[in-house]
Amino acid sequence: MTDAVRAFDYIVVGAGSAGCAIAARLGAEHDVTVALVEAGGPDDNPAIKIPVAFPALFGSEADWDYRSTPQPGLTGRAIRVPRGRVLGGCSSINANVWTRGHRADFDGWAEAGAEGWSYADVEPYFRRSERRVGDDDAGVYGSDGPLYVEDVRGESEATSAFLDACDELGLPRSAGVNGGDHTGAGRIPTAQRRGERWSAADGYLRTLRHPGLELLTGMHVRRIVVTDGRATGVEALNSDGEAVTLTARREVVLSAGAVNSPQLLLLSGIGPAAQLAEHGIACVADVPGVGLGLQDHVFTPLIVHCPKPVTLASAGEPAAAALYESERRGPLTSNVAEAACFLASGPEQPAPDLEISFLPVAFVNHGIDPPPDHALTIAVVLLQPESSGQVRLRSADPAEAPEIDFGTFSDPDGHDLRRLTQGVEIARRMFGTTALAPYVGDSWYPALDPDDAESVEKHVRAHTDTVYHLAGTCRMGTDEGAVVDAELRVRGVAGLRVVDASVMPRITRGHTHAPTVMLAERAADLIIREFSS
Repeated sequence: MTDAVRAFDYIVVGAGSAGCAIAARLGAEHDVTVALVEAGGPDDNPAIKIPVAFPALFGSEADWDYRSTPQPGLTGRAIRVPRGRVLGGCSSINANVWTRGHRADFDGWAEAGAEGWSYADVEPYFRRSERRVGDDDAGVYGSDGPLYVEDVRGESEATSAFLDACDELGLPRSAGVNGGDHTGAGRIPTAQRRGERWSAADGYLRTLRHPGLELLTGMHVRRIVVTDGRATGVEALNSDGEAVTLTARREVVLSAGAVNSPQLLLLSGIGPAAQLAEHGIACVADVPGVGLGLQDHVFTPLIVHCPKPVTLASAGEPAAAALYESERRGPLTSNVAEAACFLASGPEQPAPDLEISFLPVAFVNHGIDPPPDHALTIAVVLLQPESSGQVRLRSADPAEAPEIDFGTFSDPDGHDLRRLTQGVEIARRMFGTTALAPYVGDSWYPALDPDDAESVEKHVRAHTDTVYHLAGTCRMGTDEGAVVDAELRVRGVAGLRVVDASVMPRITRGHTHAPTVMLAERAADLIIREFSS
């Protein structure tokens, strides 16, 4: 085994939503060198480009394919945790959803001590990342950014019926999913270009000019090197099993995500001293909050059979493949979650805490199993969970997956379970509307009695699962539990930042790809400003 050493100004670990963005922005600077280091390989699997095919990527080489610890609140089930291990990271294996969240999310960050992260502060960075194609009557989107934002080109006719059902129930139509207040029902914008997935790698690595950037795939970072209190580089293994040391003249930036960023900090001796001692890791910086505060959006599905052949069960038919091949239209362009209604579970909520999402397919087992029949799913998503979990080391071996404990339904007052139960009742009412009646057949769940509270709770516990929006494990803030400050610098270690969803003080009220990109756009400015002064 050889040991090669290479030097750069910046090292960015993880080529996902955040890593691609920050590396490209830094690499565009004059006379600056950047190494973007990705454990996975190139994004050349054909399924990556086909929006509806994302479940086929789960468990593939493009996925870390983690599992949670058994969750007591979910009947003891261990939850599948897909994480991108490929160029583009999770933006190459997700459902293409582009939602910024609510202005209250970011204003809440700022009020909690994350100065500079209010909605007024971050909105320009959303715009800078976006290239909206299609309707933008409100003028809320950017128009010349690297990431295309388009509407689905193969929407099911049942999706319009879902929106009509929202009208029938007196739920408002959204003034715009990405205008700062997404309350109400509307179609979901997607990270697509002409019917194909448009990942962070497509936007930032393939369309922007960044002469100082070098991409290193198949390079598994095992440890951050800290010398005299400063991060000076990383140690990694390349795809041939050779040891490689990369040194950073300026900074190391961790953009490995809400699982792997805290894992890497812990492996490097940065985290709770007691946990490090358990694994024989020398403590470089005692930062108690590393790995704590894991937040995620969970969803409970309600599924009915559909008597009309208008669902994504037709995506596997030859006609659908032919239409996609010739026009990039039809069911293969669907992102699966085609529309949603964002609403508050009660008057005490300052903004939506539930998302009632419409999927014109039976979304079972993460969509991995081919749908056996035409069916519709309404997924009730909990946007502001009070439960939280943590990421811990299983051992000091970087090749061993970390321990992921969601802590689902662990909030002592049971608010999360009650709010999801409320949402299931709303979904039931939607399926009972005149608008959806032509599309609604028998229930997918013969054992579920929607009029019996005990039966509904049993259903929620048995079928609730992750929406893949892990966040909060390297939280930004000013208190002792915070891992990074408002400029995303790790406490106790110079020359080291974390830039990904793990720094979110509170998970956003929407899907997390767009705000993760925003974090990286603003972080790039913070870094450039610091080294230009």
